[in-house]
Amino acid sequence: MAISIELKEYLANCLTACYNNQIIIESINAVSGGDINLTYCIKSNVGKCMLKLNSKSAYPGMFKREAEGLQAIRSTQTIAVPQVILQFDFQDYSCLLMEWVEAINATPVASARLGCELAGMHTYTASQFGLDSDNYMGSLPQSNRKHDTWATFFTVERLEPMVKLAVDKELLTHTDVVAFEELYNRLPQLFDEEKPALMHGDLWGGNYLIRNDGKAYLIDPAVSYGHREFDIAMTTLFGGFSEKFYAEYNESFPLAKGWEQRVDLWNLYPLLLHLNLFGTSYLSQVKNGLQKYL
Repeated sequence: MAISIELKEYLANCLTACYNNQIIIESINAVSGGDINLTYCIKSNVGKCMLKLNSKSAYPGMFKREAEGLQAIRSTQTIAVPQVILQFDFQDYSCLLMEWVEAINATPVASARLGCELAGMHTYTASQFGLDSDNYMGSLPQSNRKHDTWATFFTVERLEPMVKLAVDKELLTHTDVVAFEELYNRLPQLFDEEKPALMHGDLWGGNYLIRNDGKAYLIDPAVSYGHREFDIAMTTLFGGFSEKFYAEYNESFPLAKGWEQRVDLWNLYPLLLHLNLFGTSYLSQVKNGLQKYL
């Protein structure tokens, strides 16, 4: 979709005010950026930046929460994220303007660096699991009400809302609900609690970049304080992370024994989300994952 003249002029005025320098937009080109947002590379007389657009009525506050999540990660000074330049609304658009990152394919050295720096981010903790504000996971709202244990948080704020939505969509049956309720009761015995860790929250292979100098960047966060195994589990869901990544992570901040056997447990949440967004093609993965822990 082409950017309107009105939005282009508004962007130029906003950037001029931000940089205290006359900004001339030379080109705006659409780039790939996922299913929810429209994304563009904006080239101006001061360089490139990334523009993300979506509907402010369909996804209220999404970019505000994304900007807050990026800042939460940035504040740890452990791993890079794109610098947020502006977050604003224009007509029915919500807009997020960020630093442009020239990305390359991950090298073994860059993958190891990503693992080490993610481990560093996971050392940042809080008194409870959750976050002061809700946000989004993909295009679905995500509740971050705080709880004292990961078992309660993962049950009440992650699994239960997705299961209810799937039942409402007639994607799960009463039998499935009973099975999930059994899992909720068993959950505290399936893992060891840890201190809450600052998590990216949506860490699949499309949500990190390797800059052309080898520096790792995280993008599109859905942050909360949770069990760090959740982030690691998501890295296994769709691929994109090398053995160097896992080796360096475990060298820097070793995971609890048996973490590999809990991957499918934590991935029930993103799989339920995909079930609700994309339909029954994810149903067998949800059911098979559930049965492993009953």
